[in-house]
Amino acid sequence: MKGIILAGGSGTRLRPLTGALSKQLLPVYDKPMIYYPLSVLMLAGIRDVLVISSRAHAELYEELLGDGSRLGIRIAYDEQPEPRGIADALVMGADFVGDDRVALILGDNIFHGPGFSAILRDSIERLDGCALFGYAVHDPQRYGVATVDASGRLLAIEEKPAAPRSRLAVTGLYLYDNDVLGIAKNLSPSARGELEITDVNLAYLAQGRARLTELGRGFAWLDMGTHDSLLQAGQYVQLLEQRQGEWVACVEEIALRMGFISADACLRLGEEMANSAYGKYLMEIASRHAVAPVG
Repeated sequence: MKGIILAGGSGTRLRPLTGALSKQLLPVYDKPMIYYPLSVLMLAGIRDVLVISSRAHAELYEELLGDGSRLGIRIAYDEQPEPRGIADALVMGADFVGDDRVALILGDNIFHGPGFSAILRDSIERLDGCALFGYAVHDPQRYGVATVDASGRLLAIEEKPAAPRSRLAVTGLYLYDNDVLGIAKNLSPSARGELEITDVNLAYLAQGRARLTELGRGFAWLDMGTHDSLLQAGQYVQLLEQRQGEWVACVEEIALRMGFISADACLRLGEEMANSAYGKYLMEIASRHAVAPVG
């Protein structure tokens, strides 16, 4: 399976922070925002990743992440001239995906919870069409809202409904089989001139091949699109790391635990940042090389 991170957009709700910097490069406590979606793909076992960003910031992502070899993965890049909807990432990434399946994740989403890696891998193993992830929210009117049956089969998706039939918001993580490339290519733009991801999901729904896994109690899903949500995400990560002593979305640690890199390679990465708490943590992790499975 290939992975795509959509890190485009203009981040207008976060101005003036995003006046000169891409939203997904902003810090979320102790690491760049894009580390969080990248960590999700890595936890799913995905080692081929495409980062789609705006033209103005493409070089910054390449400088930060390189070709991915330091993490034992491969990272490619593409530039989106202007925001054209989430589903446009599937059109842009068609050659990258090729004949494979694809996981698409939004660059401003945090997912964190017990057993998440196992949930991801199970969803990929059982994938037959489209797999979505839902999260119960108190204000579903702001989101795409899913209705499912007892087995998780998707029954309906309503975009920002005035009278929601459930509290399940569709999160910014989507798993698809290869058919999605044709579906996205043949989409008609919305009134806003964008290719809507909901239309992709509805196409799978019409085929009876869409499922949703609810991320229940104990999970956190955070969408960092506003100043308040960005601050809250940073505070959430800070609290977990300081109380538990284990870091969230540390991509080097995940690479080590997933077997993408060796303990020696992780140690070297830590030594490059030895003056920072992040580097010291990497060196500690590498030295004891925990064998417990990620997630």
